[in-house]
Amino acid sequence: MRRVIVMIALLALMLPLVGCVKHAGNFPPINTSVELDSTNLPIVWIEVGGDSIMRDKRINAHMKIINNGAGRLNYADTIAHPGQHIDYNGYIAIRHRGNSTYNDSRKKPYSIRTLSEPMWRDVATKRKVKLLGMGRDDNWALLAPYADKSMMRDLLAFEISRQWMEFVPQGRYCEVFLDGIYYGVYILSEVVSKGGHRLDLQSPGESGDALTGSYMMEVDCDDDVTYTSKRHPVTPDGTPYTDRLIRFQYKSPDHAELSDVQLNYINNSIDRMERALAVGQYDKVIDVMSFIDYQLAMELSHNVDGYRLSGKFYKRRDSEDPRFKMTVWDFNIAFGNCRYREGWRTDTWVYESNPVLYSDGDEYLIPFWWHQLNNDPRYTAQLRERWAQYRKTNVNEQRLMATIDSLALVLTSHGAEHRNTMAWPRWGVQVWPNYYIATDFADELAHMKQWIRERIAWMDAQLGYEEQ
Repeated sequence: MRRVIVMIALLALMLPLVGCVKHAGNFPPINTSVELDSTNLPIVWIEVGGDSIMRDKRINAHMKIINNGAGRLNYADTIAHPGQHIDYNGYIAIRHRGNSTYNDSRKKPYSIRTLSEPMWRDVATKRKVKLLGMGRDDNWALLAPYADKSMMRDLLAFEISRQWMEFVPQGRYCEVFLDGIYYGVYILSEVVSKGGHRLDLQSPGESGDALTGSYMMEVDCDDDVTYTSKRHPVTPDGTPYTDRLIRFQYKSPDHAELSDVQLNYINNSIDRMERALAVGQYDKVIDVMSFIDYQLAMELSHNVDGYRLSGKFYKRRDSEDPRFKMTVWDFNIAFGNCRYREGWRTDTWVYESNPVLYSDGDEYLIPFWWHQLNNDPRYTAQLRERWAQYRKTNVNEQRLMATIDSLALVLTSHGAEHRNTMAWPRWGVQVWPNYYIATDFADELAHMKQWIRERIAWMDAQLGYEEQ
């Protein structure tokens, strides 16, 4: 009976309550009276019925998305504009996500699971769906650009990397209402996860080839430490920081889901990979080009969180590919958008920044992997060759600036950036951890473009690339 009551209550939330301010919780925007008539972006309504969205536990909610497609406007008034295309209309389980994007940002990101029916006693009936043209899955993120006033650093980095890496998430701009309050521009994004349209990884077994994969791990700062490296991070001359450790989390399968046999296998595999890296015999244990592509993404963006946080890597079954591979995530304070740990600079290598991190008292340093690789002539030769390929294709300066202009047009052509600014006024205001305090959107983009030009020029000089 209780389950029926819950379902009936949630069904009552099926219609979006535009303009109706029902509560002041869930970290509302500074201005809660912003109105939306029409937009070129999809409109996402989320209804939690006044419940508090938590960080460590999902709650039931309902989500409706209107998306009439490219070249057509979407209207918030669904009565005056009937017949619009409903991209999704159903149940979700929602919680807050992120570390600094949650702790240090007023505008909070969300993790979303699409469901076939409401979650009951923490048990969810997951429902794989296509959202905004992205591949069918049940695991999604609503990224909340706040410190990134351009609202495009994540998407820009994804576009740079997509051509080169096995999997890079897709994201779509949208405008979000939560319980009737306009919350601004978000990015509905795929996440780095297993799935037929994500990383198509098999679940590991208990013996033989099945035991060897697949596993997904992350170098990160979460409290849920599931493995600690036996090797310390190092200085640029290779001296170990013996009072610092590198920590991993096991993401898929989750640490709690791994059997003792599987846990022992993946622990030993990481040890074996690190031993090989330490003596320069890494070719059979890492996909070198995957590591190079990861490094170029971190370095081009000068991502101060690179290598040491959100460092996602994975291993397939040996019969498919025995080597560890990497993919990318989390660039909101990259591209010169950071005033600490020398994040504003265009003339240093991030992989050599352990002394800066250590002197600042940071507990989370960069694994020794990157020192070893960048002191190996074979690796650096391939790095230079790959950079030349980047520069002749999607990191051609003209093409990169055109990508920025294209993203900007999406945000400005029908007022989405303006509405977001009304909800979250930040121009001319210091927002953690901005280095440059832009006066408006155009100023922010001009500064970011100039920073990128300077960064490319410095990397060209370091990697010996001369534009033809």
